[in-house]
Amino acid sequence: MRTKFSVGNPNLRSAYTFLRSKTTSAQYVASRARDPTFEKLMDKYKNYSKVVAVQDLVLASVSPSSSVSLEFLDRLSQRLHLNRGAASFLRKYPHIFHIFYDPAKSRPFCRLTDAAFEIVRQESEAIRGSLPLVINRLIRLLCMSASKSLPLRAIFKVWRELGLPDDFEDSVILPNSHIFQLSDAHEPNTHILKLVDSSEVLEANHFETAVEKWRAAKCCREDSDIDRTEIQFSFKHGFPPGMRLSKDFKAKVKRWQRLPYVGPYEEMGEKRRSKAGNMELEKRAVAVAHEFLSLTVEKMVEVEKISHFRNWFGIDLNIRDLFLDHPGIFYLSTKGKTHTVFLREAYERGCLIEPNPVYQARRKLLDLVVLGRHAMRSSDPNLRDSIEPKDVVFDGDENES
Repeated sequence: MRTKFSVGNPNLRSAYTFLRSKTTSAQYVASRARDPTFEKLMDKYKNYSKVVAVQDLVLASVSPSSSVSLEFLDRLSQRLHLNRGAASFLRKYPHIFHIFYDPAKSRPFCRLTDAAFEIVRQESEAIRGSLPLVINRLIRLLCMSASKSLPLRAIFKVWRELGLPDDFEDSVILPNSHIFQLSDAHEPNTHILKLVDSSEVLEANHFETAVEKWRAAKCCREDSDIDRTEIQFSFKHGFPPGMRLSKDFKAKVKRWQRLPYVGPYEEMGEKRRSKAGNMELEKRAVAVAHEFLSLTVEKMVEVEKISHFRNWFGIDLNIRDLFLDHPGIFYLSTKGKTHTVFLREAYERGCLIEPNPVYQARRKLLDLVVLGRHAMRSSDPNLRDSIEPKDVVFDGDENES
C-alpha cells in the first residue's frame, strides 16, 4: 500500500511509495495534491510550446522574408494543436508574430517580430557559448548507460532540453570524433551514439552528481551541525504549502533517506529480487532521474521523452509512477496533452534558482507569451517590437524538509 499523508483538504490524499500499490497511476494523478506554483508555470508553458513549434517553422523557412503563409500553418493546425486556426493563435502573440499581406502572392504571411528574432539570436549565441558544457552533458548522459551508449533517436527527443544546437550531429558529435562515435543499430534507419573509450573517459573524469554537490554544500556551511553520515544517501525534499506530513510519513522518508544505493555513474551489479533489493533499485532509479533532470537546461522534461532512456539506464520501473511516488523530489504536472516532470529543488517561485544563459533567453520568450496582447500601446511596429517585458514571477513558496 501507499503511505498516506494529509494535504490542505483532508479529503485529498497523496502518497510516497516504497512498494508498488494496486492504485492505478490515473487514479493517483486525479487524487494527488497539486502544487499551484508549478501548475501556474505549466499554464504558461502549455502555450509556450505551441509558440516555439510555430517559431521553428518560421525559422526553417527558405523564403527571403523568413516567413510562412497562414495557409501553410492552417494545414498543420491539428498537428500544432491550434484549435481555432493559425490566424487566431498568431494574433494572441503580437510581440512574437507579425502577420502581413503579400500582394504579389495574394495571401497573408507570418514572420517573427524584431523582439522575437533578438531572443532567438540570444539563445543561439548562448548555446554556442556553452558547447563545452554541452559536450560534458552528452558524456555524462552516455556514462549513465550500462553500455555507455544511447540511441541517437532518443537524444533527438531531448536536444532542446539538453541545450544542444539543432544541428548537434554535425556541430558537436562529428567534430569530437575522439570522444563520440556513431554506429549502426540493429534496427533500420537508426544509429547508436557511444563513447570511443569509456574507460579512459571515466578514468579522466570523476563525475560528481548534482545531489552530491548539494550534500557537500550542506555539510560545509559554517552553521552546519549535520552529521555527514546522516545525509550521505539523502536527497533534498520540498513540499508545497499546506501539505501536512504525518509522523509515520516523516519516519518512512527518514528511513528511505538512509538507504544506500548505486550512483548513476557507478557500475551496477546483480541485485537480488527481495524487498530490500527492490528498494535499492528504486532509489537508484530516483538518482538517475534526478541527475538526468539536473543536466537539462530548464530542469524539466516531458515524461514521454525521458521514458525513451528507461531501459538504457537500467530502470525497471514505470517512470511516471517513479515521479508520482517521490513528490518531495519531483513534481509531475499533467497540464495540457503531455505530462511534464520538474526537479522540485531547482525552482523557487516558478523560476530557476540558478539560471543559465540559455534558460534566460528562453525565459524572455516565455515573458512575451505571458504578455500576450498587453502593452501594445503604439501603432509603430518597430516600437512595439522593441518592448522588453520584465521577468514574470509566479508566486508561491515551497516548504523544505
